[in-house]
Amino acid sequence: MKTDFQFANLLGTVYRRGNLLFTPDGNSVLSPVGNRVTVFDLVHNSSYALPLVHRRNISCIALNPRGNLLLTVDTDGKAILTNFPRRIVLHRLSFKAGVRALAFSPSGTHFAAGVGRFIEVWETPSTPDSTASGELEFAPFVRYHNHAGHSDVVQSITWSSDSRFFLSASKDLTARIWSLSPNEEGFVPTTLAGHRQSVKAAWFSADQEQIFTIAKDGALFRWEYRGRMIQGEDDDEMQEEAPNQRWRISQKHLFNQERAHITCATFHAKAGLLVTGFSNGVFTLHELPSFNLIHTLSISQQNVSTVTINTTGEWLAFGASEYGQLLVWEWQSESQILKQQSHLDSLNALTYTPDGTRIITAADDGKLKLWDVHSGFCIVTFTEHTSGVTACAFAKRGSVLFTASLDGSVRVWDLLRYRNFRTFTGTSRLSFSCLAVDPSGEVVCAASIDSFDIHVWSVQTGQLLDQLAGHEGPVSSLAFSPDGSTLVSGSWDRTVRTWDIFSRTQSSEPLQLQADVLCVAFRPDSRQIAVTSLDGSLTFWSVKSAAQESGVDARRDVSGGRKLTDRRTAANAAGTKHFSTVTYSADGTCVLAGGNSKYICLYDVQSGVLLKKFTVSVNLDIEGTQEYLNSRNLTEAGPRELIDTQAEGSDPEDRVDRTLPGTSRTVDKSLRITRPEVRVPSLAFSPSSRSFCAATTEGLQIFAVESDIASASGGGIGNFDFDPLDLDVDITPQETLRTLTREKDYLTALVMALRLSTNPRATLTVYVYRGIPVSAIDLVIRELPRVYVRRVLQVVEAELKNSPHVEFNLRWCAAVMKIWGSWIRDAGKRDGKGPTGSVSELRVLEGTGRRKRGELMGMGRQNLDTVGYLLDAGSGA
Repeated sequence: MKTDFQFANLLGTVYRRGNLLFTPDGNSVLSPVGNRVTVFDLVHNSSYALPLVHRRNISCIALNPRGNLLLTVDTDGKAILTNFPRRIVLHRLSFKAGVRALAFSPSGTHFAAGVGRFIEVWETPSTPDSTASGELEFAPFVRYHNHAGHSDVVQSITWSSDSRFFLSASKDLTARIWSLSPNEEGFVPTTLAGHRQSVKAAWFSADQEQIFTIAKDGALFRWEYRGRMIQGEDDDEMQEEAPNQRWRISQKHLFNQERAHITCATFHAKAGLLVTGFSNGVFTLHELPSFNLIHTLSISQQNVSTVTINTTGEWLAFGASEYGQLLVWEWQSESQILKQQSHLDSLNALTYTPDGTRIITAADDGKLKLWDVHSGFCIVTFTEHTSGVTACAFAKRGSVLFTASLDGSVRVWDLLRYRNFRTFTGTSRLSFSCLAVDPSGEVVCAASIDSFDIHVWSVQTGQLLDQLAGHEGPVSSLAFSPDGSTLVSGSWDRTVRTWDIFSRTQSSEPLQLQADVLCVAFRPDSRQIAVTSLDGSLTFWSVKSAAQESGVDARRDVSGGRKLTDRRTAANAAGTKHFSTVTYSADGTCVLAGGNSKYICLYDVQSGVLLKKFTVSVNLDIEGTQEYLNSRNLTEAGPRELIDTQAEGSDPEDRVDRTLPGTSRTVDKSLRITRPEVRVPSLAFSPSSRSFCAATTEGLQIFAVESDIASASGGGIGNFDFDPLDLDVDITPQETLRTLTREKDYLTALVMALRLSTNPRATLTVYVYRGIPVSAIDLVIRELPRVYVRRVLQVVEAELKNSPHVEFNLRWCAAVMKIWGSWIRDAGKRDGKGPTGSVSELRVLEGTGRRKRGELMGMGRQNLDTVGYLLDAGSGA
């Protein structure tokens, strides 16, 4: 089994804080998610997380007009410049203070950042394609100018269309006009004052003859450069005084939103559209300068945190940080392009669907969400549970999901019709914490920490069949063997019991451990179980002999990360020295374990060796991610980062403390704030074992082998079957194209393309693949060297997923299966490693084929309905 897993994608969280961005083509939305950035492709219905990682939560992002440079800044003022198309980090910069506003000039030569009350203008670093030499600069960031005029934090920066001037809006109730060049002829820095509350934003009109400013209290001012209006000779007319010309207020408008204030706003100068978001979750769309109301809509129960509009002015993107909502709305047709929402609370459990294409997540907010692995979007949300969902499991056959909740119910879901068709409850009110399902789906078992018994129900009749007694403490984990013959339970009474519930005696055999049992898991062959306990040990037991086969002392492996309130170092903290979840790989050779730590550990079962450690997060805004604490941040009142500084805020709503005393987890229960703690409550391997997912504090993280990441995202460099000795000076892209088009040697051209690139979606590889005639497919596959079979399978899978040539790709699939199918099947048996090598590629190809079949069936049904409607309409006419 491969162990070179890398971070592939982040699901479960769509928006945290900061501003949203549209790409220059308007087809994608960039959303800051904690210390990462997620890109949502609205045209191809997919999402992916950029590889850049900050040490703090991202506060603002900006994209240059060409769309090739992405600048992200975290709350500490640390900036990262990334090549957006290549997804490569280029440079890093520190502003040495928090940044609230960031914007590139339309020309792309400069960018301005609002650092506190100052505005810093920097020259945009050059890229290899923008310089004649094609080289990068040694010191790319050059500060062009520093403006100091505001007396409070700068909240917004907007450039003029010619990149000569820019506007800044601040909390000091003013907006200011600045010039890019200090020697701008005839320009005098101007202050636009008159608002009664902080100015949220300011914009130029399309012709730059007018300026619009909007304040927090809902006041919109229109400014024009003119003289003072005086009384003319005719009393009915006002005349402009020519000598005294400056920027003056020409018109005032007010938004009629009771008990709500403006939280965000944006303006599209060419279309004259003003979009404003309010603290009550309502947004309005106005036409300027006439201030005609076009639309009003409520999108959230909390305030709208950010809003942006694409270059064409058709799509609006909204983000609500309180609920983690992201909405893309087309205002002309009044339709939703994208609507996603994160879990409101921490994740508790997750599981893959049997085909490995989707993931189920359960959280403390009582909701179940179904996520598509390839697109990254949430497909459906179930809200029937009234309390936190603690466990979820699939039946091995069919699409039936079982969940257990703290509301005292076990529910069964049909994922074909998306409905709850069965509910189980106990004889008394219990909060179920663990769940196990018979592989046949006929029996479901659940246990609670409030009771020592295990409840067994019949899925068909819904009746409570039995209550298994034997444990002397709360049951913490349940697991059915894959063959369905044995049930294993782990308890806080330091025992693991194996139950034969289908026999008449229903006997149980206890396995004694040295500490409380936290989690149990079965190996896929049903012969071994893995047990994690509170003393940090990971033990492996034989089911047949009831004897311990091996064990691992994992306290040093899992420990790591110190909280702000910990009095001990990270190496000596007791709260992180054990695993709370463990799972086997599909071939049973490795186990994956995680707990209340920032590490996920991958072990080899036979030798007990730690193969690899995966770091869940390096975000310092999450408790438990740093190894050492800075003594300068420790004050007499406690850690400085836990002291609530918002009580001294300038805004009235910032001074009001709406939290209840005693709800914080720190020493001073009424004056402290809480921070999320890093933990991994659940792990799951995909059926192909080429990826695994982890439920973490930051969301649902997916780790995959590098070749799968390259195939899914269309970039990156794989590490499979690439021998540099195979390259020759004669193997070039030009020679490959000549072999394909002129010599018609299709096999040689395909092998040359595969040698030149390891990416299955490389342009040359795809061109050669599509250029091979249908009549030559069988001959090419028959003469293909064995080492390239897996590579060809990856190319076929990528093309089947992204190409409209369905029949052509299916011809390739049929040829590979007909000629190499038996060899691929026997290869896994000879290796004795199960689904490795080309077998895992076959499983991925099978999943892609199923999705394509579903798409074609849906299209066929839609076309059939359309034709029927047209025939009925024609006969009626």
